[in-house]
Amino acid sequence: MKDIYRARDITEAHIVAGMLRSRGIEANVAGFFLQGGVGELASQDFARVQVEDADEAAARAVIGEYESAPRADAESDVEPANGMAPGLVVVLVFLAVFTLGYLLMG
Repeated sequence: MKDIYRARDITEAHIVAGMLRSRGIEANVAGFFLQGGVGELASQDFARVQVEDADEAAARAVIGEYESAPRADAESDVEPANGMAPGLVVVLVFLAVFTLGYLLMG
């Protein structure tokens, strides 16, 4: 077995392995139990996807497609609907509530 992909987390490793299996390439997810040893800290770089040596070229092609696809979780691609940053909205609401409380109490 050869390590073909290092995933960000165990979920991504299973997604990649599922993609490989859907293309007829037997894949194994390794490092699943290692993340439990970290405890409450975020575990990274433990999850790996492995394939047989003979399937390496085909697996790299599938993984290349996966890596070149646009990611839905990229925050920089998401534009707020009203043009304001979400943090700014929170600050403005806080200031409005604080000002109203000050005016009513004082």
